[in-house]
Amino acid sequence: MLQSLHVKNLALMEETEVEFGEGLNILTGETGAGKSLLIGSINLALGGKFEKDMLRKGAESALVELIFVNNPDKVLTKMKEMDLEPEEDGTIIISRKMQMGKSVCKINGETVTAKQVKELAEVLIDIHGQHEHQSLLHKKKHLEILDSYCGEELLNPAKAVEEAFLECRRLRQTIEEEAMDEEQKAKEQALAEFEYREIEEAKLIAGEDEELEQQYRRMVNSKKITENLAESYQYSGNDSESGAGSALSRALRALRNVTMYDEKLEQLEQQLAEVDNLLADYNRDVAEYLDDSEFDGADFQRVEERLNTINHLKGKYGNTIDEILAYGESRQELLQKLSDYDTYMEKLQKDLKQCEERLKEACAVVSEIRSRNGTQLAAKLREALVHLNFLTVEFEIAVRPGQTITVKGYDDVEFLISTNPGESLKALGQVASGGELSRVMLAIKTVLAGRDDIDTLIFDEIDAGISGKTAWRVSEQLDTVAHAHQVICITHLPQIAAMADVHFVIEKSSKEENTITDIRRMDEAEGLGELARLLGSDTLTEAALSNAKEMRAQAYEHKNKIL
Repeated sequence: MLQSLHVKNLALMEETEVEFGEGLNILTGETGAGKSLLIGSINLALGGKFEKDMLRKGAESALVELIFVNNPDKVLTKMKEMDLEPEEDGTIIISRKMQMGKSVCKINGETVTAKQVKELAEVLIDIHGQHEHQSLLHKKKHLEILDSYCGEELLNPAKAVEEAFLECRRLRQTIEEEAMDEEQKAKEQALAEFEYREIEEAKLIAGEDEELEQQYRRMVNSKKITENLAESYQYSGNDSESGAGSALSRALRALRNVTMYDEKLEQLEQQLAEVDNLLADYNRDVAEYLDDSEFDGADFQRVEERLNTINHLKGKYGNTIDEILAYGESRQELLQKLSDYDTYMEKLQKDLKQCEERLKEACAVVSEIRSRNGTQLAAKLREALVHLNFLTVEFEIAVRPGQTITVKGYDDVEFLISTNPGESLKALGQVASGGELSRVMLAIKTVLAGRDDIDTLIFDEIDAGISGKTAWRVSEQLDTVAHAHQVICITHLPQIAAMADVHFVIEKSSKEENTITDIRRMDEAEGLGELARLLGSDTLTEAALSNAKEMRAQAYEHKNKIL
């Protein structure tokens, strides 16, 4: 579960730390106090988009840190899959430091990408935004919800659909690209034959271009090389009295005349003898090089022409000899294919037909799983909607074959609802109001929460568009979910706030001409005062407190029934 949230220099928050509890955590506050900013900071820590105007005025950087404890095995397994290590006690710490133009995300102190944080967040926390229920107006969301309910049962069949779909698409693209008439085929064949023959006749050898370029450089600069090398040989050899070899020989003879008088001089003699030998070796190598460096015009022409041939082929077929040879092999393969083109195309069509059959079979398996689970999910949603004060409700999930096959199969999934007796089932978006959509989404979250092991659920104003008895039902439903999960809920309704296991108030204040948003945990007395405010009382009168106490008692009664 989410144990704590630490925020620094983010929008109106100077520095705030919140210690969340188990069960139902309620956050309330005046309009504009910054309630949604708190959820926004959690989203930022989990890889959400950071805008420069989110940085607190005058601050150079902002920081958000989340600490998750008591994590289930699924989360720890995900950590290992991502090559990340939790703390010894299983704690996971996610932090993000944000500056102008950049941000750094870390998991347990190890720098990671925003994508990695989002991947881990999928098994840690489920955030329901203020307007998420509007997504129920789109059938694409209905398919996503049903697939989420199907869970692991759908994983392998859905993967089979995806693989078959992608293979069919690849084969169609290949057939389209390879299709040609006789005239086109003749042109392709003639070009491939010419290119293959040109490469084959060159008889290229890997690495020969580098050796030839070295020979060419030596030949082009042969005069300069010969002149300078001869001069070096003159100064280092024994042919003249001024040569280094002659001088070194005289030095060595002079030293040998006195080595018998001191053992240390023998070491000096050895050193000088080594130098003499090295210089003699150098002179021999120079002489050999000069002897071998002679070449005639025919050699130069041969090297130059070979390099021209290779460079010509490089300009047409690749930057290296290996690339040219690989291109030649591809031309050979094309010629083989064109020589039996009809058989080749027939095989592609046959492969496509078989792939399409596999795709349809895989789609049928997926559709059966969705239909069966759709019936179960619809029944559970009907039950949940009744608890949420839909007095008379019919709910079905239609799973129909669509017109086309996509990477997710051929199913067209749609939620159908009827909220009045005698009315036929209609598309959810046609009959549900904003408040009803919000309750449907809560019912979905409730049912899905019972099938997964995500510990923490966050609801940002799930109560939009509801009041009175319906608000109590939503409150009771949230409390039911909170017995199996940690729930963090921002609300403006007293019925929901009364059900809190832990109650926080978000307040805005002024400090040294700056506006600051802060959050603090309230005790029982403070919580009653906040309930009175939510009930519409400007002043904390005995009557207002009495109403708050009565609402709180009603909430406790529900909690005791569940226990």
